Amino acid sequence: MASLVSSPSTIPSSKVDQLSSLSQKHYFLHSFLPKKSNSKSPTKLFKCAAIAGNGLFTQTTPEVRRIIPEKNLLGLPTVKVVYVVLEAQYQSSISAAVQTLNKNAKFASFEVVGYLVEELRDQETYKTFCQDLENANIFIGSLIFVEELALKVKSAVEKERNRLDAVLVFPSMPEVMRLNKLGSFSMSQLGQSKSPFFQLFKKNKSSAGFADSMLKLVRTLPKVLKYLPSDKAQDARMYILSLQFWLGGSPDNLVNFLKMISGSYVPALKGMKIKYSDPVLYLDSGIWHPLAPCMYDDVKEYLNWYGTRRDANEKLKNPNASVIGLVLQRSHIVTGDESHYVAVIMELEARGAKVIPIFAGGLDFSGPVEKFFVDSITKKPFVNLVVSLTGFALVGGPARQDHPRAIEALRKLDVPYIVALPLVFQTTEEWLNSTLGLHPIQVALQVALPELDGGMEPIVFSGRDPRTGKSHALHKRVEQLCTRAIKWAELKKKSKTKKKLAITVFSFPPDKGNIGTAAYLNVFASIYSVLKDLQKDGYNVEGLPDTAEALIEDIIHDKEAQFNSPNLNIAYKMNVREYQKLTPYASALEENWGKPPGNLNSDGENLLVYGKRYGNIFIGVQPTFGYEGDPMRLLFSKSASPHHGFAAYYSFVEKIFQADAVLHFGTHGSLEFMPGKQVGMSDVCYPDSLIGNIPNVYYYAANNPSEATIAKRRSYANTISYLTPPAENAGLYKGLKQLSELISSYQSLKDTGRGSQIVSSIISTARQCNLDKDVDLPEEGQEISVRERDLVVGKVYSKIMEIESRLLPCGLHVIGEPPSAMEAVATLVNIAALDRPEDGISSLPAILAQTVGREIEDVYRGSNKGILRDVELLRQITEASRGAITAFVEQTTNSKGQVVDVSRKLSSILGFGINEPWIQYLLNTKFYRADREKLRVLFQFLGECLKLVVADNELGSLKQALEGKYVEPGPGGDPIRNPKVLPTGKNIHALDPQAIPTTAAMQSAKVVVDRLLERQKVDNGGKYPETVALVLWGTDNIKTYGESLGQVLWMIGVRPVADTFGRVNRVEPVSLEELGRPRIDVVVNCSGVFRDLFINQMNLLDRAVKMVAELDEPEDQNYVRKHALEQARELGIDVREAATRVFSNASGSYSSNINLAVENSSWNDEKQLQDMYLSRKSFAFDCDAPGAGMTENRKVFELALSTADATFQNLDSSEISLTDVSHYFDSDPTNLVQNLRKDGKKPNAYIADTTTANAQVRTLSETVRLDARTKLLNPKWYEGMLSSGYEGVREIEKRLTNTVGWSATSGQVDNWVYEEANTTFVQDQEMLNRLMSTNPNSFRKLVQTFLEANGRGYWETSEENIERLRQLYSEVEDKIEGIDR
Repeated sequence: MASLVSSPSTIPSSKVDQLSSLSQKHYFLHSFLPKKSNSKSPTKLFKCAAIAGNGLFTQTTPEVRRIIPEKNLLGLPTVKVVYVVLEAQYQSSISAAVQTLNKNAKFASFEVVGYLVEELRDQETYKTFCQDLENANIFIGSLIFVEELALKVKSAVEKERNRLDAVLVFPSMPEVMRLNKLGSFSMSQLGQSKSPFFQLFKKNKSSAGFADSMLKLVRTLPKVLKYLPSDKAQDARMYILSLQFWLGGSPDNLVNFLKMISGSYVPALKGMKIKYSDPVLYLDSGIWHPLAPCMYDDVKEYLNWYGTRRDANEKLKNPNASVIGLVLQRSHIVTGDESHYVAVIMELEARGAKVIPIFAGGLDFSGPVEKFFVDSITKKPFVNLVVSLTGFALVGGPARQDHPRAIEALRKLDVPYIVALPLVFQTTEEWLNSTLGLHPIQVALQVALPELDGGMEPIVFSGRDPRTGKSHALHKRVEQLCTRAIKWAELKKKSKTKKKLAITVFSFPPDKGNIGTAAYLNVFASIYSVLKDLQKDGYNVEGLPDTAEALIEDIIHDKEAQFNSPNLNIAYKMNVREYQKLTPYASALEENWGKPPGNLNSDGENLLVYGKRYGNIFIGVQPTFGYEGDPMRLLFSKSASPHHGFAAYYSFVEKIFQADAVLHFGTHGSLEFMPGKQVGMSDVCYPDSLIGNIPNVYYYAANNPSEATIAKRRSYANTISYLTPPAENAGLYKGLKQLSELISSYQSLKDTGRGSQIVSSIISTARQCNLDKDVDLPEEGQEISVRERDLVVGKVYSKIMEIESRLLPCGLHVIGEPPSAMEAVATLVNIAALDRPEDGISSLPAILAQTVGREIEDVYRGSNKGILRDVELLRQITEASRGAITAFVEQTTNSKGQVVDVSRKLSSILGFGINEPWIQYLLNTKFYRADREKLRVLFQFLGECLKLVVADNELGSLKQALEGKYVEPGPGGDPIRNPKVLPTGKNIHALDPQAIPTTAAMQSAKVVVDRLLERQKVDNGGKYPETVALVLWGTDNIKTYGESLGQVLWMIGVRPVADTFGRVNRVEPVSLEELGRPRIDVVVNCSGVFRDLFINQMNLLDRAVKMVAELDEPEDQNYVRKHALEQARELGIDVREAATRVFSNASGSYSSNINLAVENSSWNDEKQLQDMYLSRKSFAFDCDAPGAGMTENRKVFELALSTADATFQNLDSSEISLTDVSHYFDSDPTNLVQNLRKDGKKPNAYIADTTTANAQVRTLSETVRLDARTKLLNPKWYEGMLSSGYEGVREIEKRLTNTVGWSATSGQVDNWVYEEANTTFVQDQEMLNRLMSTNPNSFRKLVQTFLEANGRGYWETSEENIERLRQLYSEVEDKIEGIDR
């Protein structure tokens, strides 16, 4: 295994020279900062995991499952059996059965060959499968649920079906089930209403799904059918008996199964009257223990046996021992493929935990879980924790799931629920060698789906032998699983006074002004609120200061990162010997970081752990990646390992402080982004080594399900969602407010003589507000007609309304403080602005527009064009929406502004005789005739939403997790689009990755693509763009159910095709006639998180692009084909390879590092940033070799980018815009494309904004201006931030730094943005003093960023301004570093 981490990543020698010369230069930043900082230590090359394999994940061969009878049996007729199964547990049973039959051959010799469904992806294997079917007698299939493979099986078997003597398919997709044929019995009608089996496949069938319905049939039908005379009934009985034999699974059962089928249906054997025994039936569900004398159907009987075991160790006899419930698959037990189960049971018992291992034969485990794990009398659970070793969702397995039913069962149990993974589609070696880790289909079925039940910790515990197909335990992984399971179980039993909790905060970028960074969260106020609550609850929080401010002071040594304290508080000094003893993987880190202690988190002799202890609570600062400030390391295409200080931190938490749990506080840290497999960690993956055995609870922003999912899968986190701050409308200020007043005057006086005078004032004020970049304004003094006046005013008005109504989160959230009802109004207004046809709810703007005889879409369109009448109508609709909702909310609140019993209030409001508050409000507007029934339906929904917005379970869920209880799962995402995200305090999950894009998402995607192409045509002389370079984000695709994925598909002109279960694994081309335009080429940059979560969708995209490149169409109508042919010629490769368009980072690496370079000012010039992008983002996914993971293909990447006419990104929710996070500019290739294009032309850069019902496509520069006006320069926003104190200053500095990032990657930031920011934050003496005294470290960074923007040529300003900034920088530097030195 060591080899896995030690194959060096090769860098061409020229690159190495270039890097080393670069690392010797002084960074450019120092030339315009007044002080010098220390020089860096030399860096080392590092190594990374090797990629192995021939392209596919499953490289086993069906030949290991082929048995050919010996020559001496040749006189007998031969029966050939071909079978296809999902997993390999039947392999040894079938092989044993066939060998037994051939050994005692009396009537026939048997030839058999078996295929795992995944092997059929390989063309050669599929060809052999088809050849095997040509001379087969019997075909058997089971659990075939992957659509593309199901269709392959169907097409091969269909050709031979009439000739085959028997076709038996057990629970699988309907398309494959229809192949069944036993004499006169068939299922060809399946899925049609005439079919007797139709009920099993009905979409809304009771949730256990058809597999369990089949099991019920299996138990009852043979008895009934036995007495029916017709052949048809006997054939149906044979099918049911076959299913019983199959589910019985043992070699004996399979011997009798083959005797029965061949004797009844193979013509050569029909007269022989071959005798067979009835199936040996095992319990459908029960309790199984490898040492027990039998299976148990009663938990009390099992516990009686357990209590009398003579082999039990002393620990097991302890009445306080933890009890772990295990969920097993019955088929593994009956086929004798259970050694991996035995290993887990033995390991748990050796560690002193008792076990109750239950199994079920169907796909619904919720019944058995309630029956065997809960005491039927007391209703209390027998177990402290449940571990499912099946890997499947609790209800429905690989077929159709029923998550609400699973959650109901697990809620009754109320213990943590772990879903561990047996390798299904890979052998142990294939998994170990894969940089991706788990096979994508297994990730979808066995990681993503169990997460929807609240399952956590997807630890791979067993592998598969390529020869026998049998499962075997992976002992180190089994140890990890069992130790972690027992740790979770102990949380249930340990008293609160003794429980130890390590709260971990983050610091991005590393600087004292940044301690406690987390998205939208006031970290220290939240920690303080959590600790006060835990203290009240009985936890030992000795010495907790009196205020949140004092808590900050304790941890960063001095109030609000203030003066004469260069270091954080040191909680522990770890010497090198102790570090090496406690950290078994320490030597692996030396490759990147040299011998310990190194120079990060170290004093030269010891490794330093920063933080502070209060009784049994430790608050620690997680070290950062360590390479943020080193341009040489930032250029490496693969990320470095954690440094010694990082490893020492987690060794301290686990082994010295001995935490019972760690609480990572806020979105997000670095642990889950450390190198290792994407999903399904091995012992040499860093996230797994670092977290060790500590239960990990993680507060994560509710609107970021994608990165929360990475934390769940890679650092085994139980993620608990917190609310983002309540949104407000940006409002207007200064000149913008004045403009709004002028426009009101114009509307009332435009027909008088003063009209033209007011328009002149509007034009000059708009210029002063820099709106001339967004609106074509006539020259001052120019005569314009009345009609043109209306248009100019309309366009300015439209722009102002866009600014005023933009949503922004105000301030920062504090855990445990839900918004007040009035704070929820803006959120409700936006929830009400969306149509929800699936729930029969019309949007409020649509209802109001219809009242005055308009369609809201028309009003939006008119307003976007600046038609004054429509802009005014839209303003009135917006105002009426806010007023009606405010009136409604006021009715449900008390005098303190708290929401009182909403449901009671609602029923009285919606009752008879009382005029509804929204109607009362609308009576005084032009919308008094609005449709009352539609309004009533809408406000009923809004009432439910209001309850959810103000509910609060963030603290409650944390306490549940710390007490070893079940935290209910819930989706993450945008609460406006999907109110089910609320209330927060849920264990966040993403979605079934195979469910996107949905039909609704495709509809929205088409609208955006059409608007984008229209806009580009206008800006590009009427020509379509030939190529668009765009980005796919994980969170965006979860929130919008795949809209941006749908955009890519629509650009190239294909549509997704869903299977019976609504899963999307196929696409088909849309004809050019229907498309009505050329197919646009794309270059898709997938974020590292998208790559981890949606590898199936990357496969789908790559297949789609390659399919389009191979269409026989004219090149001027198919730009994908045009460019692929050109690139194939230029590089001397085939068209499929040249059509590679889906790129991301190397597996286990994230981001282009441009964000780290910009945040830490560790870059010399833009060329260097572009090199980072190319070196880190040029890893391609290849659908023809999915198992190879991400492979570098820089040549094709550069050529594809060089054809881009436009770059494009999406904004999909109000909380996150372009300058709020660094991810957006980190993925922006605008300047890079200009450098790669042969003509040196800058591509147009666009941003789609789908944050409101009125989707817009703006240029990047328009969006940056809108962002600056509504956030950075808006008093409402920055005062909201400053109300959070220390953290607020950092938020302001971060927006300015991210603005510089956009200048660096795109050059699309106007000079006035920097100028106005300088006026607001530096020239205003009172503001300057507030910033400096509240968080001097962040203020220093703000001043540094202004100097940097000027030094890099992004901001031209007066020499006085620069001099003032230099002087300020020196002052604040002295204050921080020097007064009492």
